Amino acid sequence: MTMPLSPIGVSRIGAYARLAKLDVWDYYLALPLAWSLAGFTPGAFAVLLVFGLGTVCLVAGSVAFDDVTGYRDGSDAANYGQDAPSRGLARKPLLTGELTEADAIRFGWLAVGTGGALWLLAAAVAPSAPLWTLGLAALCFGSAAQYSWGLKISYRGWQEVFLAGFGAGLVLVGQGLCTGHATGFGVVQAVLFGLGPLMFGVYSNTQDADADAAVGRPTVAALVSARANLVFIAALTVAELLLVITVTGLGPAPWWFALLMLPAMGVRVHQLRLGVGLGDLLAARRLGLYAHRLTAATLVAVNLISVVGVGS
Repeated sequence: MTMPLSPIGVSRIGAYARLAKLDVWDYYLALPLAWSLAGFTPGAFAVLLVFGLGTVCLVAGSVAFDDVTGYRDGSDAANYGQDAPSRGLARKPLLTGELTEADAIRFGWLAVGTGGALWLLAAAVAPSAPLWTLGLAALCFGSAAQYSWGLKISYRGWQEVFLAGFGAGLVLVGQGLCTGHATGFGVVQAVLFGLGPLMFGVYSNTQDADADAAVGRPTVAALVSARANLVFIAALTVAELLLVITVTGLGPAPWWFALLMLPAMGVRVHQLRLGVGLGDLLAARRLGLYAHRLTAATLVAVNLISVVGVGS
């Protein structure tokens, strides 16, 4: 006979789930995208299932360490103070007192260790694991674990690079484990996927610029003037649009690729209008999540069309 969990036990499980940010699953969309690039085969699904579980654990540990660092240096308290209702203070269980630093650190190491073990298992059972895939996986793993812990790469000016690079890396590692190679169009899709987290991260960084500058976290928003930061965001948006147009006209994408990407790119332009034009940074960040999810779904659809041989 099993004993039911007490309300306190359920509450702590919920606190750990919020510490792991399980409600933000946008990086995990790299797995269905990688599966679509591998042709939706059952073998690829099995490999990516193991790799995906490891990714969830790795990201959970990384964001737990990020919360500990933000709690210690006071940046989370500053960023969530006045905007606690709109930003969801409950997602910061260290600030609410539901978990202690020691709880979060233990959870972080357990999650990162489990994620590493699962990634090794995925490489072991993969039909192909070329050296470039293993090297890229090691880079992704190390940078995620050290994002705001240990080397603290996000405190060394690498935050924006990581936000885009980690997402792109997940797609390429997944494709490499399943197929042994990365196609030109696969690299383009990985870049477009990686731009998603970056394009909602820069709006958060703009909102948090003062607090980040106060604790020495050198994001672009914290380092440059407000006007220059908005130019940076606009340039990223334009670069994404140009990438879609260029690969359709001159690159490896089919002629109809830009047409399918129009809805996602329309949302991206609207995000720019909200955040840069109207100054509603939190609304722009939320819209960025939708733009990323729509982009990922569109890319999977593009690969499905290619697999069944329609539109070529």
